[in-house]
Amino acid sequence: MFTAPDPGRLRLRTASRAVLGVGLAVTVAAAAGLGTPAAITAGLAALLALFTVTDPSVAAQARTTLLLPLVGLPVLGTAALLHDAPLVRDAVFLAIVFAGVYARRYGPRGNALGIFAFMTFFVAQFLEPLPRDLPALTAALLLALAAAAAVRFAGWPIERRDPPPPVPPQGDERGLARPTTRQAVQATVACGVALLAGQALSDARWYWAVGAAWWIFVNTASRGETLVRGFRRVLGTVLGILAGLPIALPVDGALAPTALLVAVCVFGIFYTAPVSYSWMMFFVTVMVGLLYGLLGVLDSGLLVLRVGETLVGALGAALAVALVLPVTTHAATNAWIQRALVCLHRCTEESARRIAGDGSADPAARVAELELLLGRARLALAPLLHPLHPHRARKVRARRVLELLDTCAARARALAGVAADPDASQDERLTAACRRVEEAVERLLRQQGPDARRHGRTPQTVPVRVPAVAQRPDAEGALAHLHGLESALAGLVVPLHSAPRSPLQLT
Repeated sequence: MFTAPDPGRLRLRTASRAVLGVGLAVTVAAAAGLGTPAAITAGLAALLALFTVTDPSVAAQARTTLLLPLVGLPVLGTAALLHDAPLVRDAVFLAIVFAGVYARRYGPRGNALGIFAFMTFFVAQFLEPLPRDLPALTAALLLALAAAAAVRFAGWPIERRDPPPPVPPQGDERGLARPTTRQAVQATVACGVALLAGQALSDARWYWAVGAAWWIFVNTASRGETLVRGFRRVLGTVLGILAGLPIALPVDGALAPTALLVAVCVFGIFYTAPVSYSWMMFFVTVMVGLLYGLLGVLDSGLLVLRVGETLVGALGAALAVALVLPVTTHAATNAWIQRALVCLHRCTEESARRIAGDGSADPAARVAELELLLGRARLALAPLLHPLHPHRARKVRARRVLELLDTCAARARALAGVAADPDASQDERLTAACRRVEEAVERLLRQQGPDARRHGRTPQTVPVRVPAVAQRPDAEGALAHLHGLESALAGLVVPLHSAPRSPLQLT
């Protein structure tokens, strides 16, 4: 967790900024005399604003942040008004679940607004506000978003210069075949099951089961990913409860130590979220225990109940992905690998154009996109590598695919660096080798069949003309990278195009 790569110290900076933003929000709400529930609302709203808004540019982040109260305030008001109408409340909660997941089709902004809407309703169940509490909570939410915006945009702006995170391939599907629609239906079913089972466990804390089911569906695309994420959520929650018993119970709501420990948890949530869902859930669970201490309702039985509700939520998610419009891990990994291969094709094409003297070609941008796509492919393949996965042959195959994809990424990155060197340009051997790599990618995509054409959209190569002159000795390094790419692509043929559970013969 703490030794994972942190390029540009982005995780460290984001986590530190989150502590400042949440701390400022709570301080402002407390100074305004809004009360403990409102101060907790302010802290959670600031945390969500800083956590969910992930647009690539600062300007886009600002626009999304401005939209958060337009979503959050109506949801907060609805939750307070429906406090004494449980059947209507539950129906509205499930409608928010569906809309929140469906909104992911609109990219990072839709994802942020969907999460903020869901969590605002969730927090309202946690705090149980009545209509008379709405003025204080509304003020707290607005102050929190202002404080978070001040820290994010005036005090500590962080520009994300990478391409935006890739979204699930949408292709030409419509209706229930569209990934975001399918997942919205799955999440709604999962949360419905969790809601009913959670209420059977506890009339007061049922919403933890719904929250567990909801968050398990974030950033997952297949049955395997969802099951692994559910396992990791339960693991993180159990570890958080074990830590919370000796930490949160002795503190028992004392203001100074609670504030310090919550700050540590906020830092831990942001610092570990990109690399470990289990550790993130550990810090979330400890923080929740501390907040219950502030509200004066914490006891060991409540912490144990949280484990039970989390298990119920994970079970609801597992049933939904297994029985409702299921997508296999094999299908999901193929879709992401196809997109990565198409991007690799374009990386090589851009490098070839640059080597041929086209100054407008930018292979570095394609390499950054390739890294994001390969990261998503690794996430899709992760269930096959999980220690509890029962099929050894599929583990071996997935591990081999990851090794070869990592080799492709490393070679493409090195090739882009060589292409940027003007001394490597105008060498016909490099262009010919680039063309061979492009043809190898095209063969792989053709062998994938109709899915590759629909999701991957196999590109048409534009021939690059180069003078039939200079052959530079300093191009040998680039040629080595291209030969390595060819070899890795040839190695992908067997693991990608043979039966998933058949033994993998490596030569």
